[in-house]
Amino acid sequence: MTPVRLPGRARPWTSRIWWLALLTLLAALALPARAESVALTRERALPQLPDGAEPAALTALAGQLVVQGQDTGWALAPGAAAWRPVRLPDDGGLALQATAVDGPRGYRLLGDQALQRIDALAWSGDRLVATPVPALPEPLRDPQAAVLGDALYLVGLATDGRARLWVLPRTGTGHGAWRSLDGWPGDAAPQSLAAQKSALYLADDDGALWRWTSDAGWSRRAALPAAAIPGQVGAIGQAHLLYLLQSPGGAQPRLFHVITEAWADWPGATPAAASGRVHGDGVLWRGAGGALTSSQLQAGRHLLRALDWVVISLYLAAMLGMGFWFYFRDQADSTSDFFVGGRSIPFWAAGISLYATNTSSISFIAIPAKAFDTNWQYMTNNLMAVVGLMFVAVWIVPLLRRLDLMSVFSYLETRFHPAIRMLSSALCIVMQIGARMSVILFLPALAISTITGVDVVWSILLMGVFTIVYSTVGGSKAVIWTDVVQVVVMFGGALFAVGFMFWQSGADLPQLIDAAAAQDKTRLLDFSFDLTKATVWGFVFLVVFDVVLTFPKDQVLMQRTLSTKDDKAAGRSIWAFAAMMIPGGIVFYGIGTALWMYYRNNPERLNPLLPIDATFPLFIAAELPAGVTGLIIAGIFAAAMSTLSSIINSVSTLVSVDFYQKIARNPDEKTALRIAEWSGVGVGLVGIAIALVMSRYDIHSLFDVSIELAGLLGGGFAGAYTLGMFTRRANTAGVAIGVAGSIVITLVCWSMDLVHPYFYLAISIALCIVIGYLASLFFPPPSRSLEGLTIHTPAAG
Repeated sequence: MTPVRLPGRARPWTSRIWWLALLTLLAALALPARAESVALTRERALPQLPDGAEPAALTALAGQLVVQGQDTGWALAPGAAAWRPVRLPDDGGLALQATAVDGPRGYRLLGDQALQRIDALAWSGDRLVATPVPALPEPLRDPQAAVLGDALYLVGLATDGRARLWVLPRTGTGHGAWRSLDGWPGDAAPQSLAAQKSALYLADDDGALWRWTSDAGWSRRAALPAAAIPGQVGAIGQAHLLYLLQSPGGAQPRLFHVITEAWADWPGATPAAASGRVHGDGVLWRGAGGALTSSQLQAGRHLLRALDWVVISLYLAAMLGMGFWFYFRDQADSTSDFFVGGRSIPFWAAGISLYATNTSSISFIAIPAKAFDTNWQYMTNNLMAVVGLMFVAVWIVPLLRRLDLMSVFSYLETRFHPAIRMLSSALCIVMQIGARMSVILFLPALAISTITGVDVVWSILLMGVFTIVYSTVGGSKAVIWTDVVQVVVMFGGALFAVGFMFWQSGADLPQLIDAAAAQDKTRLLDFSFDLTKATVWGFVFLVVFDVVLTFPKDQVLMQRTLSTKDDKAAGRSIWAFAAMMIPGGIVFYGIGTALWMYYRNNPERLNPLLPIDATFPLFIAAELPAGVTGLIIAGIFAAAMSTLSSIINSVSTLVSVDFYQKIARNPDEKTALRIAEWSGVGVGLVGIAIALVMSRYDIHSLFDVSIELAGLLGGGFAGAYTLGMFTRRANTAGVAIGVAGSIVITLVCWSMDLVHPYFYLAISIALCIVIGYLASLFFPPPSRSLEGLTIHTPAAG
């Protein structure tokens, strides 16, 4: 088979798929978008207040409803069917001025005209324990409090009428000392204080809403629609605040989205002439007769329609069909065919496969979520990477392709020692499974769960099993050519989504663009020298070490270049990869900005209970017509499966080439192929297991998690390539010390939270290079020939 004939021979059935997809899109444009509610409320009558309870004394303390009587108190735990008698702490005759929620714990603020005492609260059985915290250095009027991170924040007006902000850090054994910070402008009395997304939100009695962050201080945000009821605000989900506002008919709940800074109506009913208080993920209403009703938010489900399932089924069938087609057509009986496609892949297909492998479900889901949440600063990495890839295409990849490797870690054995090869290969396997495969599996599963209501566990199993089958059956050729198809599907769905969002935004597009610019939603470059943020200098540092100096560390990417026919084709594949980086980044970051514009004008279409990473899946599920939803879900599958299949194929290559063929006394190709196939199955199952564990935790940004894990696990061995290719002095002992030292020091930096997670990989690589080179000076220089192994000693001829 010649590579250029493959697309032509596949055309009869692939062309039918493209025509069907086109007809689906055209039909979908004529269909209405969905209009069902994305968030629902569940109304539940609570037990009547006990006899002798004072309705006006009803409050929430340390996560439970509490009401005081003359001689006793009662509490109602979440989900409980009856009030139970409890012992409440003595308040010393002081009035309850405000409370602060901290999960199952909390704080109460006591005083008369001014704040006099603050107690930390925690339940011990049927007894609410109050522990006084250090006294505030000055008295405050109109106090409000909130817990943000590991500190209690307190606002109020001092005796001179000026606004005050105090912070009390919490320690493992109690509390530290109060520290004064700048108060908000205007000195209006605070009505409520809440913490959300690493910021404080203060509503004052002038109708202003203020936000405070540790790095930017106070800034005025969207105005309150009406006066806030004192103390009645609560954080919901990862990006919403629920306020109770004053209205002629009584308390009016409104939702504020802190990312788009837009107000939305409460999706549930608002009883007439009822008093309310924020509680849990909703409102507790008390009617005129004392009846209590809880109105709590619930996530709606958006089931796929028949046409969606048809599109998704066609896509999955096509991927499996390609895998089995290659299996039955080639019946690969050599490791070269299975691992590197017989070194017959054209450069453009290898370049597209490189992009598909690098662009996973993290790009399709987490990057739009990141741009929606923040801005385009992470896009700087794409810009810098293109420059770095130019160097790689000219110097690095041709050097390694000329060695006819199957595992890039074979280079480390030739240059240093078999032990360095096997150690680095093992670390790479752990990184790919733990830092990439599991996250990439979990993100599409989140999308499927959001849309269909299918449990995340079953979604992960579905994704994992399909990918395991076609990647282990078809080998490297199937993986690369399905990547080409998947890039088309992925970009088709992404571009349609962006266009549909602009078309359906319901507002004047220039005004939305101006609003996005005013909120810095398209900010790209940050030239500050703050190591705790993702800045230009951080990306330059990262690209230099992660791309320019250590590109060969990634077997998943290098395996595509090693599948080309010669060193020139390998270099061209990198150029093709680089050419797609910036346009692809614009598309995926553009999705995030388009989402911000759409939901700023349609805030009621957000679901407060969903994590930020589910924003794009929510749009796909709730807004798109039938058929188009299925097509974009297929795009999410494509983004995930292209990377997953590449990881499975590459890790199985490493297991077979770096371990079986090195450890076995008499290795043979047939056994090597069987081991690669079964190890691919094993790798897939381990990745599925880790993804299932991750599904049990509330992780704010999976994009950050993947970056952090890659830095902690992948940087140690990567520096070995730099020492091998760019220096002639590095030796085996020095490199081993460098790898071990970099891993240990990077873990120390991580444990102390010294820098932004984006820096971990670059720091680990830099440490390996510096430590490894200095350590090499204490040992004899390499005695073997370095011809063709460094950029200083090119191969003869």
